[in-house]
Amino acid sequence: MEQIFNFISGNINMIYIVLLSVLLGVEVISHVPSVLHTPLMSGANAIHGVVIIGAVIVMGSAEGLTAVLLGFFAVILGTLNVVGGFVVTDRMLEMFKKKKK
Repeated sequence: MEQIFNFISGNINMIYIVLLSVLLGVEVISHVPSVLHTPLMSGANAIHGVVIIGAVIVMGSAEGLTAVLLGFFAVILGTLNVVGGFVVTDRMLEMFKKKKK
């Protein structure tokens, strides 16, 4: 129990930042009109390429099978997220093209 208390007291500023960013994120997202929700989400999914880079870096410095497997799983999920973001964005852009007669 003392270890948990020491961790919390040593990282209280980081905990405040995470809690405030969660509250700010919820506040911002709750005020997004439903018309803009899909474009914002597809763009956010495409930006998640940063997650793939981070996962590859973690896998490169991993010590042990568990860390390598978690990094590999993160790369797979990040890749699916990026591909999904591009697919949704492409489908949305197709909706705005003029149809040929």
